Amino acid sequence: MMKIKKAVITAAARGERLYPVADTIQKAMLPVVDVDGLHKPVIQIIAEEALSSGIEELCVVCAPGDGPRYLEAFGSLRDNLLKSYQGIDWAREEAEKIDHLLSRLQFAEQHEARGYGHAVYCAREFVGQEPFLLLLGDYLYVSDVPRQRCAAQLLALAAQEGCSVSAVNPTIEHQVSRYGTITGKHLAGQVGVYQIDKIIEKPSLSLAELELQTPGLRAGYYLCFFGMHVLTPAVFSILQPQMEAGGPNVLLTPALQELATTEKYLALEVKGNRYDLSRKQGLLRAQIALGLAGEAHDETLTTLVELLAEANSRKGK
Repeated sequence: MMKIKKAVITAAARGERLYPVADTIQKAMLPVVDVDGLHKPVIQIIAEEALSSGIEELCVVCAPGDGPRYLEAFGSLRDNLLKSYQGIDWAREEAEKIDHLLSRLQFAEQHEARGYGHAVYCAREFVGQEPFLLLLGDYLYVSDVPRQRCAAQLLALAAQEGCSVSAVNPTIEHQVSRYGTITGKHLAGQVGVYQIDKIIEKPSLSLAELELQTPGLRAGYYLCFFGMHVLTPAVFSILQPQMEAGGPNVLLTPALQELATTEKYLALEVKGNRYDLSRKQGLLRAQIALGLAGEAHDETLTTLVELLAEANSRKGK
């Protein structure tokens, strides 16, 4: 079985869609209450998604100078936990988690904003000749499977099949223009697994209707990228001509399309949901989803009911 030990998290973008908050704090350091009920920076929640799924080494692709800022922020968070909550078990355990994360963490700087493919290429030295898990720095994930993360579902299939696998999610047609969208042949005997034939980045609905319909999906739904992939190092060789051409926007999707034509490449319908923090209300949606999925379920539900009641009361006046 293929062993995937490394993960890459792309977090170099400055978060223009989150202006002005991203001008004062790195968007990956925005605080969110995780499923365990504790406030954590977004990047820590993403990293724990990987580490809890069996990943051993992490590389964050960041903007120049951001690596030391992350280290300083996590070091300060750990020290404050130990100082402010002396003798409290959860604080000690959380500080140990931060130490564990820092011991597994490396950085690769993206010196030019040349697109997602360029960001991924920046991690090539860290990856070497190994397969790797690729995660977005502004997506949070909530699994529908008890005690199995979304990343763990993806890694299990990649290890079993020994190939690249992209996570996908059946997505309603009016949202396909937001995501990379795939079509492929369902693999017999495997639920929600497809051999990828075609990938188009953020297609129009008319193009999706013509070229991306997947047999077996309910009407009006398409298989859209979930925001996580397991890729073989072959993707760097495919990206290299774009890098050498020096264009302003190195795209990952055409490289993935070429990968699908040169080696075995599957898609997996992950049992769970993804939340894009950069979308309007994205941080709010992610926070509600994490609250409902975790230890703060009852508190989150009560808060929602109270807010809806207040809104309805104001409307009735």
